[in-house]
Amino acid sequence: MILLLATGARVGAVLDLTWDRVDFDRGVIDLRLTDGLTRKGRAVVPMNRMARAALESAYPARLTDHVVEWGGKRVRSIRKGYSAALERARMQGVSIHQIRHSVAVRMLAAGQSIEAVAQYLGHSNTAITYRTYARFLPEHLSDAAEILNFDDVRRAK
Repeated sequence: MILLLATGARVGAVLDLTWDRVDFDRGVIDLRLTDGLTRKGRAVVPMNRMARAALESAYPARLTDHVVEWGGKRVRSIRKGYSAALERARMQGVSIHQIRHSVAVRMLAAGQSIEAVAQYLGHSNTAITYRTYARFLPEHLSDAAEILNFDDVRRAK
């Protein structure tokens, strides 16, 4: 969950992540696959404090090349674990993809540019990001709305 929140990555990208693509020295996580098998874009993202702490904690205990593992084996699905976590949190109806959506909307709401968010999410162009997420941020139109304050019309001298 921490990697999903810290990277905005799709579940598949996090489950495919191997330790050789976690660079503690540079502080980056490379979500891209070297063989180019996936059609969905993946990014290289900086580690935030939360991700670094989780990764540094997990690294010494690793049993496989994959960052997400259980019982010495690569994890291929987190469906059951995610459902159990939702149940413990007394939440329902929250899809795992909504985490990625929340990451994008939070970044945009904090003032990050569409271009930065697109790059962070691994979108091939900003139009994808804009089409998918900008509608949730009507604040970006506030300057346009201010122009329509007709009660502030100045009289010509």
